[in-house]
Amino acid sequence: MAKDFPTRVENYAQWYNDLVIKADLAENSAVRGCMVIKPNGYAIWEKMQAALDKMFKDTGHVNAYFPIFIPKSFFSKEASHVEGFAKECAVVTHYRLKNDPNGKGVIVDEDAKLEEELIIRPTSETIIWDTYRKWIQSYRDLPLLINQWANVVRWEMRTRLFLRTAEFLWQEGHTAHATAEEAIAETEQMLNVYADFVENYMAVPVLKGVKSPNERFAGAIETYCIEALMQDGKALQAGTSHFLGQNFAKAFEVQFLSKENKLEYVWATSWGVSTRLIGALIMAHSDDNGLVLPPKLAPTQVVIIPIYKTDDQLAAISEKVNEIKKNLEAKGISVKYDSRDTYKPGWKFNEYEFKGVPVRLVIGPRDLENGTVEVSRRDTLEKATYQLSDIETKVEHLLQSIQENLFQKALDFRESNTSKADTWDEFVDLLDNKGGFVLAHWDGTPETEQEIKEKTKATIRCIPLDAKPEDGKCILTGNPSSKRVVFARAY
Repeated sequence: MAKDFPTRVENYAQWYNDLVIKADLAENSAVRGCMVIKPNGYAIWEKMQAALDKMFKDTGHVNAYFPIFIPKSFFSKEASHVEGFAKECAVVTHYRLKNDPNGKGVIVDEDAKLEEELIIRPTSETIIWDTYRKWIQSYRDLPLLINQWANVVRWEMRTRLFLRTAEFLWQEGHTAHATAEEAIAETEQMLNVYADFVENYMAVPVLKGVKSPNERFAGAIETYCIEALMQDGKALQAGTSHFLGQNFAKAFEVQFLSKENKLEYVWATSWGVSTRLIGALIMAHSDDNGLVLPPKLAPTQVVIIPIYKTDDQLAAISEKVNEIKKNLEAKGISVKYDSRDTYKPGWKFNEYEFKGVPVRLVIGPRDLENGTVEVSRRDTLEKATYQLSDIETKVEHLLQSIQENLFQKALDFRESNTSKADTWDEFVDLLDNKGGFVLAHWDGTPETEQEIKEKTKATIRCIPLDAKPEDGKCILTGNPSSKRVVFARAY
């Protein structure tokens, strides 16, 4: 399958797009900028959902659902929020169509104009905080810890499957607290939940930090983020957690009676990750032979392929395979036995390699005689012969090894592509010729940040939470700086 497939060096963007399509993860839809997520891609999202949902519930959150339509007037209540999303909003103005009297299909029925136009959800802060006003009366109603699994629409002009589409799937947490300290602790907790998930399930190392004011979520006091590095040297924001202060509570009059019998505004957070994580998964691990998936998120973790010439041979192999399959599944490992006679073994090898199945087992008549099985691992493409005795435990350990190897490989890549720049020329040279994360001094002003972005297309990805104090000079202005920040070109 990979013969007509570009390499990452030849054309990284085309490699990514072709991989998504040829691996049957997603395709462009009839609606410009939107995608159809195919079963292979959606199965990855389901595994992500399941893991994250458990992590949310383990930290005390519950799920709810809010409308996709938001009254336009809600957006005018929080000025910075509407300014941040205005250019991306899709607006519903009418609720009915009618036949064109000129016989040219259907047209909008102008008699069916909405009294108030509706925004199709780009994010849910406004509709949720209008609802919370009814739910929160007393300190006894706090904290309120709600998550929503939903779709959102942001009218993007330049789209790319999974990474940036007009409609995408995500989760968004929205919580309310009695104090600023509790809300900040929640914001930081959820950042750590995201980092845990991305590192331990996706096998992608991340930097944890806060966004600069220019990059902050519209309406937030502080935005915390995790940043990952892709194989082409570009950064990808993998998750954000926002401390919203009392901005939305004041905009929507959400107050509570405190223990001291005082009426106070609640403190808010919001946090989310989306199907963009599937794009990150692809770009962090996959190679010129196709998709590479970490075992914890692979829909099929093990595929077993028989080699045979006669029906009797297939029957004998199948009996052994069904035993292995049952034992693997008892360990929670997902297994596919592909005994189809409509495809040759070589075609199947290429198919499952291209689609990123972590482990492939191949069994033929001679293997049955010798009590062996050929085992191939997708991450390194290495093959080995294993004894069939206790094969289930050996495969379980191999899957753990693949998970760890993918993380270590991605970590090594990030470390070798993280550099320091002390001068403007050095900074530009690193961005143009190496890419990756560039640690440099910045004078802390939005004007300097914007000028750097305009000159280089690089943005401040984050101000690391673990950044050590270090006196220096801003790479652009020469003004004093107390620590380095992380710059990169990004998706």
